[in-house]
Amino acid sequence: MDHERVLRDVTVRLPMASTALEACRWTVTALARHTPAAISILLQVHDRLRCVAATGAWQVFSTVPPKTGIVGRVYASGEPAIVADVTTDPDHLPVRPDVTAEICVPLRGPTGRPIGVLDLQWSGPVELDRWRETAERLAARLGARIVALDGPPAESRSEKLLRHAAAMTAAPTEWDLVTAAIAAARDVSGLSAAVLVLGDQQEPRLSAPTGTPGELESRLRAELTDADPAVLGRLIARAHRQGSAYTLGEAGHPPTEDHLPLARAGARTLVTVPVGPPDTGGVLLVADERLLRPDPTTVNLMELLAGQAWTCLDRLRTLARLREQANSDPLTGLRHTGPFGRRIASATPGRTALLAIDVDGFKDVNDTYGHQAGDRLLVGLARALEGALRQGDELYRTGGDEFVAVIEVSRPEEAVRIAERLTEAARRTGRTISVGVALPQPGESPDLTLRRADQALYAVKRHGRDGVRLAAA
Repeated sequence: MDHERVLRDVTVRLPMASTALEACRWTVTALARHTPAAISILLQVHDRLRCVAATGAWQVFSTVPPKTGIVGRVYASGEPAIVADVTTDPDHLPVRPDVTAEICVPLRGPTGRPIGVLDLQWSGPVELDRWRETAERLAARLGARIVALDGPPAESRSEKLLRHAAAMTAAPTEWDLVTAAIAAARDVSGLSAAVLVLGDQQEPRLSAPTGTPGELESRLRAELTDADPAVLGRLIARAHRQGSAYTLGEAGHPPTEDHLPLARAGARTLVTVPVGPPDTGGVLLVADERLLRPDPTTVNLMELLAGQAWTCLDRLRTLARLREQANSDPLTGLRHTGPFGRRIASATPGRTALLAIDVDGFKDVNDTYGHQAGDRLLVGLARALEGALRQGDELYRTGGDEFVAVIEVSRPEEAVRIAERLTEAARRTGRTISVGVALPQPGESPDLTLRRADQALYAVKRHGRDGVRLAAA
């Protein structure tokens, strides 16, 4: 094969290419006339290698993470790869079952750093040394033309949306999700500010403190935080009643009353998109200080973004409810034995007190009036005990009529006083309780501390119930 002719035929049209994509596609098409190889060109687009031109393969990888496969290895290292037997190279990415050999060479930018790769895969005999030299010379000319055309293509808005959708799906918390959604709205729309107003909280949900907002977004946050909740409610209602809306970029037209806070903040361009259902959802506001005219495609992308954000938000809230149900007693709503075990495992010796609580005469209530009456008693008593505890104290239901309070105190007498408040609260419901108090000792296991609190409780029972006893150290 005349490799000089290959080089001429493939590169003759490069100077006429008007875009990097066009240059890559012409290169692949022309090169395919000289070799049966599966040919692909991948360029760096954002944080991945994206296949922009290919031929001769049953399937190609649309995107490849950097350092993945032979193509990723060549891109990361900047060194060509010549593989005579792909079965011996663990980085080979199979695109067809009969491939035996592969050559991959980098496409370089003006500083010599790779901007992409040219990859060729053969399924029959091939002169690898000759093709390596030809591939490198082709890559040099193609790389120079791509640089002259301002480099690899920018990430499209749909590609951005796909990337951000993956980030939102992976968000571990609602806070992270809102942060990701706001960043996505800015990036995909090209506008400088975004805020999310959720109807169930009547206030903007802002991005995380680590993400410093721009000036317009800061002013929007301030205006919406200070706005009358009714104004926010009308913004949400308008979006859900009439659908998405956007400004036309024409000066001299006053905003509606509901939009005045946004105008005061400096917004001259605004896209509003409903988020979620009307009763529990909200509105996504994307704005800019410039007087622009967002096209309908931008609005459509914001609608897709809002739909994805709400799906992820609803999933996180559902998981949170399921976790709460799994950790809570369904009758009283108190946390139960699982969370209690984790809490006492972190008890501080000499500072954390365990109050073991038992309802006096509870079995008689169940036997005389039935289990429904017993359930009502437990619910009412749980609310009374919660009300008697301080902010930060924790109450758990650990058995049928058994509760444990975990409290932080400075000395044992303080724990006893709080236990006495619980007995007084129980009396006001018409029932009595017995309470045993124990403070963990250095080196003592949580189970042993709880056992001492139980022993103190049983001592109260033996001495007439309706009282408090501090366990011996």
